[in-house]
Amino acid sequence: MQEVVEGMQTKLKRVKNKPEMKFKKIVLFFLMSLVVNTVFATITVPRFISNGMVLQRNASIPIWGWADNAEKITVEFKGKKYRTITGADKKWKINIAAQTAGGPYALTIAGSNKIVVENILIGDVWFCSGQSNMEYELYKASEKYPTEISSSANDQIRHFLVKRRIGFNTATNIESDKGWESANPNTVLNFTAVGYFFARNLYDKYKVPIGLINCSYGGTPAEAWLNENELKDFPAYYDPSIKFKDSILVKSISSKDKLLADDWNDKINKSDLGLQQKWQTSTTNYADWQPIQMPNFWQDQGLKGVESGVVWLTKEIYITPSMLGKNALLRLGNIIMKDYTYFNGVLVGSTSNKYAPRKYSIPTNLLKPGINTITLRIVNESGNAGFIKDKPYRIELGDSIIDLKGEWKYKIGTTIAPINREDVTRFQDQTASMYHGMLEPLIGYGIKGVIWYQGESNISRAVEYRTIFSRLINSWRKEWNQGDFPFLYVQLANNNPSKPLPANSKLAELQEAQFETLSLPNTGMSVTNDIGEWNDVHPMNKLEVGRRLALVAQKIAYKESTIVSEGPTYQSMKIDGNKIILSFTNIGSGLMVKNSTELNHFAISDNTKKFVWASAKIVGNTVVVWNKDILRPTAVRYAWADNPVGANLYNKEGLPAACFRTEK
Repeated sequence: MQEVVEGMQTKLKRVKNKPEMKFKKIVLFFLMSLVVNTVFATITVPRFISNGMVLQRNASIPIWGWADNAEKITVEFKGKKYRTITGADKKWKINIAAQTAGGPYALTIAGSNKIVVENILIGDVWFCSGQSNMEYELYKASEKYPTEISSSANDQIRHFLVKRRIGFNTATNIESDKGWESANPNTVLNFTAVGYFFARNLYDKYKVPIGLINCSYGGTPAEAWLNENELKDFPAYYDPSIKFKDSILVKSISSKDKLLADDWNDKINKSDLGLQQKWQTSTTNYADWQPIQMPNFWQDQGLKGVESGVVWLTKEIYITPSMLGKNALLRLGNIIMKDYTYFNGVLVGSTSNKYAPRKYSIPTNLLKPGINTITLRIVNESGNAGFIKDKPYRIELGDSIIDLKGEWKYKIGTTIAPINREDVTRFQDQTASMYHGMLEPLIGYGIKGVIWYQGESNISRAVEYRTIFSRLINSWRKEWNQGDFPFLYVQLANNNPSKPLPANSKLAELQEAQFETLSLPNTGMSVTNDIGEWNDVHPMNKLEVGRRLALVAQKIAYKESTIVSEGPTYQSMKIDGNKIILSFTNIGSGLMVKNSTELNHFAISDNTKKFVWASAKIVGNTVVVWNKDILRPTAVRYAWADNPVGANLYNKEGLPAACFRTEK
């Protein structure tokens, strides 16, 4: 390069009457052009083609990247060379011949520069996607699965976490902070929990390397993962996705939203008497603070009109001298919304996500014999706020437990108008935001199939979901161009308080839409309506979810036809006098009642369409349903509720029946 620059300088000196400044500009322009061309000439590859990657066995293996146009590229793998030339779009691609499982291997990509990718395994690659229940990291359930985590070391199970990103325009690459990681007690904490248990079951069964590509984003609806062109007949979804291709507009809206949030928080902080008077300190006089029972929503305890603002809570606890010098853990379950938690006047933790469990370590030097004080500053934007019931609220001091449920005291710090959420744009909710932001650059990477856990953000639009979810599956398959690969998904788990009488359920409608998607070829669904939690949309029992998904994979993806992978599935009904007889598929070794002698959660109706609880019993491979007051029954529903506590129809393989209704 130096010789080129010197030659350029010599030529420029021959030009008479040219100012020195112009000479410098010309040289700078030339150097910049040279650098740009050099960058284009350098071979690069996507982030996921990197050390430790898992490639799909028994199928052609696509490898691609970028270089200058007409660049000659050589890829060498297992002693065989593959050659191609970069096209005018500066992209190159080769397909390595199908390989059997094994490794580790190295891959060399050579041209104007050389890239060596090492420690490659050949096995099965599963694409893990959806919203927060797929995103849910194993560390969040670490106390439930200490043995599983401590025994997780397995170089044959690997995980690639795609960094969260929102986008509306074509993307060619993704980001990942850590790249491919092998499972061990440290790394597995950040694996998708469902994906890890799914992979562990498959590895134990087939002893084949398993690669997980975790491409998920909490709170996203299905349409966010679709190419916008798939929803042109849904203008309410399609039009915003086109509008937001204007990056300047998106940046402007983001700035406006940030100013709105910053202004609200600034008003909260400036008007909060608790901050002004330092209510968290040990000198605070709590004499005028009012009693309140926790856990509870404070609106249920008489604090009406405090949906948006700050409420301070405090509780005194007694610590004996024998408890001192031990590790202390403060558990505050789940709180709506943002908490600032102080122990004896010192901030020990703060969390803004209502779904995240509060677990704060208390330094031993903060503990003192006698009275100790816990003080919380809770900031809520709108709606119900406080402690979520049926979560742990206690202090753990070695073997000693101090229960924190019961009476606390409160004082209102401030109340202000809530943020108008209609004025705030959640870009991750918009059509194609996840498709372009995270998914698109990965399309075409060799995979065994997809596991999907999503639907919570579409519960209010179950009828639409039937179309959107099916299009998502079909469009992914079309764009991946790897045939009708297995697409396995989790039916949403039970959630919300149970109801004493039969009622309509948006959650059940969404579950029904998920069930009907099984009409697409090579799809499979795991029912989880028995392992959810009424007070948490993120049930912790991810081990069982992964196990059930793995059963479906064995049946659908690994073609083990004798595997019982589903619970009893409603097939048809027959009216017999004042009874309805239900027939099922997937009965396995037979139908059974779990944990009871009687079937529960069946409801029946006549032409009035008013459902009442029904009696039900198993007769052979059928279920007979009746109610003595319904003489001419017309329809039956089973587990048709947000949280069908007691629903207990299973097959003898221990898999639950999905919710269903016989009426259309």
